Amino acid sequence: MKKLFYFITFIATTIVMLGCGVYSFTGGNIGDAKTIQVDFFPNQAPLVEPTLSQRFTQDLQDLFTRQTNLTLVKAGGDLHFYGEIVDYRITPMSATAQQTAAQNRLTIVVNVNFVNALVEKDNFEKRFSYFDDYGANEQLTGEVLEAALDEILGRITQDIFNASVAKW
Repeated sequence: MKKLFYFITFIATTIVMLGCGVYSFTGGNIGDAKTIQVDFFPNQAPLVEPTLSQRFTQDLQDLFTRQTNLTLVKAGGDLHFYGEIVDYRITPMSATAQQTAAQNRLTIVVNVNFVNALVEKDNFEKRFSYFDDYGANEQLTGEVLEAALDEILGRITQDIFNASVAKW
C-alpha cells in the first residue's frame, strides 16, 4: 500500500512540474534563448584596478554558462550584456576614538545594458553595486583585495543574473 502511495505521489508531482512549463532549479528562465553574448566591460571609474574589467567580464560569463545551458558567443547572442564599470572607490567607514578610520569600504558600481533579442520587454539598463568592508590597518592588495573582489563581484553578477533571467 505504501509503494502505491509513493508511486501516485511521484506521478502527481511529475505531472504538476511538467504542467508548469520549463523549470530551472537555478531560478533562471531563459525562455527560447540558446546563446548569450557578454561584451568586455571597460573600467571607466576614476580609480582603476587593472584586473577588474577582465575579471568582472569573466565572472559574468562563467555564472551564465554554469547556471544555464546557454552557449557563449562573441556576436549575435539571443541575450546580450554590455556596459562599463563606472565606480571603484574606497571610503573610510567607522572611526576610532583617535579620530582615525577603523574600517574602509570598497564599493564597485557597474552599469549594465541587457538586451533580450527574443523578448524586448525584458531589456533594461541598470546600475548594480555592492561593497565590502576591510580593516583600516590592512592594505587593499593581495589576499585582502582578492577576498573583497570575490564578495563584491559574486554579489553583483548574481544580482545581474536575477534581474535578467530570474526576474527577481
